[in-house]
Amino acid sequence: MTSDRLLIHDLLVRGIVGLNDWEREKRQDILINLTVFVSTRAAAESDDVEDSLNYRTLTKAIIRYVEDSSHYLVEALATAIARIAIVEFGAEGVQVRVEKMGALRFARSVGVEIERRRTDFE
Repeated sequence: MTSDRLLIHDLLVRGIVGLNDWEREKRQDILINLTVFVSTRAAAESDDVEDSLNYRTLTKAIIRYVEDSSHYLVEALATAIARIAIVEFGAEGVQVRVEKMGALRFARSVGVEIERRRTDFE
């Protein structure tokens, strides 16, 4: 896997995720962090966005997905986000952290962090 990384920090999206009835009815804040493994060599040489993984387009796709989807588990949401980065945007691999804000009384957030590679979705 390439050592180049595209970083997206603290993407705040509202969506449905959780087991409880109230979590299934009302959108809640979901914090997403991504480390996308993708070669940046071609883009660095050409200085052309067409040779890059466009992080704005990727972010819009993730936002749209989270807003339109509904998951019981943050693990499932994190895997779906990884699939978008790898399958739809051609990343070699990705680390995804998904956190639910205020899910526990004495914690700012609760979440998972996963790492997936292209072979996980073949």
